[in-house]
Amino acid sequence: MPKTARPAPGARAPADVEERARRIAAIIGVVRRIPRGRVTTYGAVAARAGLPRQARLVGKVLAGLPQDSGVPWQRVVAAGGRIAFPAGSPARGRQISRLRAEGIEAARGRVDLARYGWGAAVGDLDQLLWSGE
Repeated sequence: MPKTARPAPGARAPADVEERARRIAAIIGVVRRIPRGRVTTYGAVAARAGLPRQARLVGKVLAGLPQDSGVPWQRVVAAGGRIAFPAGSPARGRQISRLRAEGIEAARGRVDLARYGWGAAVGDLDQLLWSGE
């Protein structure tokens, strides 16, 4: 009997690659829909993309975007409206600068989600799930 080829260590099966591509596309699709002048959280993006409790995946996808992607990554913040990048880092400065260019204030590294949040209030899962947005 001929031996079946085994994938190389660390290689992904085609179904895994397709699923990963689907998740990435869902995340990017949600981020592209965030209106100018609004922000949302990593967790809310994950939930809207059909990937509840996968906020870290959202962060990884956004971190891997090319700089010229055109995806408005700056509109995604951490829980509570916090800018996720470390204080003083170039990435934090870029995000705050881009948010300010859209009229969003980020005082002391936080964005007021009640004022600038997109859609349901963060933490209101029922509203997020049933609002039809």
